[in-house]
Amino acid sequence: MKPRSDLSALPEPPTRPGNGHLQDWALRPLALIEEGAHRSAAGGLFRLRLGLPAVVGFSPAWNRALLTDLHTFRSAGSFSRVVPYLSGGVILTDAPAHAPRRKMVNPGFGKRHIDTLRERVRAALPSVPTGLGTAGEWDALAWADAAALHMLNAAYFSGEFDPGLLHAFLAPLRHPFPVPALPRPLLFARVDAELRRLAHKRLTTGRGDDLLALLAPLPGGLEETRISLAAGHDTTTHALAWAIWHLAHSPEWHAPAHHGAVLKEVLRLYPPGWMGSRRLSRDLRWTADGGQSVLLPRGTLALYSPYLSGRDAALWPNATEFQPQRWQAAPPAWAYLPFGGGERICLGMHLAHLMILEALATLPPLERVRGNATPRPGVTLGPAGPLLVRERLGHPPA
Repeated sequence: MKPRSDLSALPEPPTRPGNGHLQDWALRPLALIEEGAHRSAAGGLFRLRLGLPAVVGFSPAWNRALLTDLHTFRSAGSFSRVVPYLSGGVILTDAPAHAPRRKMVNPGFGKRHIDTLRERVRAALPSVPTGLGTAGEWDALAWADAAALHMLNAAYFSGEFDPGLLHAFLAPLRHPFPVPALPRPLLFARVDAELRRLAHKRLTTGRGDDLLALLAPLPGGLEETRISLAAGHDTTTHALAWAIWHLAHSPEWHAPAHHGAVLKEVLRLYPPGWMGSRRLSRDLRWTADGGQSVLLPRGTLALYSPYLSGRDAALWPNATEFQPQRWQAAPPAWAYLPFGGGERICLGMHLAHLMILEALATLPPLERVRGNATPRPGVTLGPAGPLLVRERLGHPPA
């Protein structure tokens, strides 16, 4: 009998009667994809039953293909479409329109311009909590949330956006599905009105060098502002919170010279964008790492997982351990993808690095008190929290 070469030939996690993988996808998606990765072994590709044909890959070859072949792997039918915060702008623009739109938006987010925002971002940081609560304890997750909110307001709007409205706008993203996917027309209308007010001020005076000043004159610039702002908050918050938590456990790494490696290691273990998605625009014959060939039909939901790629024991020694020293060497190609890769690499990468590293540089030596660092997947991957820390007295970093 000829071996099957369609989706049914792919390994998959155990299903539940009547709903395939939908229940586990909603309630325990990390355990689901970890089981799928385990069953796929060397193939690096497994199937999910989500109500439409779906495959998950995590091998470097799959990641490279999905993130560079923009004509085959399309963004328009991805998960971002169902989240109003992310549905639009350059995120959902496909080839051939993507490259010129990205080129138009890029200058404001390039490293050169982001570096000009450093001082205002640093000045916007809330004070380091000291002497609060029981024995000086404070929640690193809550502080990171406030810090990201203040720094984004400074970078995008020079601190002029209504802080209460900004908080209300971003708050639903902190909740699990379906909360971020619910329509909020009145809230979005208020945010858009505030964006128009601040943009008008910049356009009429011809002054300003914050991100809104660079985006406002562009076609669709206010939409790009709103979407990139939403995409940047929780991702920054969660990466910063996890970095603080690990530095509180490993104070020998708490020095600006080490923070870059710490951040890379945190993003490897806990990439905020834990799962990315595309839709196939054509039938695709894919040969997995183990030599198995499978035909993926047009319309298939094609998923890639920075979470699985970053924890693949075949690519990373001691893959589940926090080891910043591993970053003395280059990472395996197409295995480290916290900001995606290729032409569609995250617009906010340089801004996220700047904000997190500036925040870490303000913190004194810390120690853990107690907390729940269990990864909780939603639109982004964050710690369940709280993450209580306090100043480490009498024990300076090595």
